[in-house]
Amino acid sequence: MPKMKSCLLTGCLLLLGASLSLLATPAFADEAAVRRGELVVNAWCRDCHVRDGEALDPDMAPPYSDIVAVPGRDRAWFETFLEDDHFPMTTFRLFDHEKADVVEYLLSLRRQ
Repeated sequence: MPKMKSCLLTGCLLLLGASLSLLATPAFADEAAVRRGELVVNAWCRDCHVRDGEALDPDMAPPYSDIVAVPGRDRAWFETFLEDDHFPMTTFRLFDHEKADVVEYLLSLRRQ
């Protein structure tokens, strides 16, 4: 009986270890960053950008789906873009981790 408990305990520990390593994979980390980036965008950017499905308005910035669809707008482009001021775009001072999360959110829109 003790040998069976030992095998069961070992199996549980292996399963737990595998589960924890899965949670640390980039896919899960990226999803968390995407969610945080969406929160930043909703808090600071949504008032000026047309939402998908709304009519384009010359007084509004384009929807994010249009922005990410432009050829050449990859991770490096967005990272550089978020480092500079862009008038008439309101200048928000985001922390580096917020900028990284916004980039993850924008890139996730391509996968939808």
